[in-house]
Amino acid sequence: MSVATTPQAKPYTGISEEHVAEYREKGYLVLDGAVSAEEIEELRRDTLAICRRHYGEIKGSEPPGPDESDEDLLARHLCIHFPHKVSPVMAKYITHPAIVDTLVNVIGPNVKCMQSMLFIKSAGMPGQAWHQDEGYIPTRDRSLAGAWIAIEDAHQDNGCLWVLPGSHKRGILWPQEQQNDPRFDCSSESIGFPYRDEDAVPVEVKAGAIVVFHGYLLHRSLPNRMASGLRRALVNHYMSAESLLPWFPKPGMHQAMLDRRDIVMVAGEDPYAWKGLEDIHRPHLRPSGKGGCLGEDGGEGKPAS
Repeated sequence: MSVATTPQAKPYTGISEEHVAEYREKGYLVLDGAVSAEEIEELRRDTLAICRRHYGEIKGSEPPGPDESDEDLLARHLCIHFPHKVSPVMAKYITHPAIVDTLVNVIGPNVKCMQSMLFIKSAGMPGQAWHQDEGYIPTRDRSLAGAWIAIEDAHQDNGCLWVLPGSHKRGILWPQEQQNDPRFDCSSESIGFPYRDEDAVPVEVKAGAIVVFHGYLLHRSLPNRMASGLRRALVNHYMSAESLLPWFPKPGMHQAMLDRRDIVMVAGEDPYAWKGLEDIHRPHLRPSGKGGCLGEDGGEGKPAS
């Protein structure tokens, strides 16, 4: 892959019409410096607290050894799904003001969140093959968006995001096929799209940046090739609250009325509040190489990056 130039991000001071236009055109938006240094330190401390089981057991994760260093402990955790279910700190960042400010401008006034994922991605850990998030989390109105908080500087050597700008525009979910490339964690990869790897742009950002990207945007990441160190990122997924969330079937429920109600409202009103809320997903560790698989509790181990 040829190395493209990473666009220079402007410091975040609020969402403008130009920001919205950029999101519509490219399918992603970089908010540089949206998360403060103090907030980044809080997220780093809480990542370690989760892995040390300060909030209790995380399904699929082995307990810390009596003499296990922080570095070694973090290194064996690739991605923790739904950390907001146990950590009040992770739950707080679902409604970070910069994220909410962006989403109400690019999605609409009523926004809900259905998923959080805490990527740790230590040295040597794999990346994610080309994919579209809407292929794993379906919405009725194509409103899915991810918010990717950089907890470390993300660059090409430690496995930053790569995107195909504008690939969201046609609103097509491209076919997938099984792949066995050891560079990638997920077992399936999007194929057949009319873009080349050479068209991809690396999204290199400093810690504290937020990358907001469209659910139809083709994106991937490569392995962390550093000799040591982490590339932590908290990734939350959102959608319009007006849309049903047909995520996983329910016995006796017609497909057209499927609506997963394990959500967090982040802005505006919930038009379906009369349905109540569910508590279905449980925090669990994604084993390396198992991305894109269904978790044992029915939770979607969808690829992100």
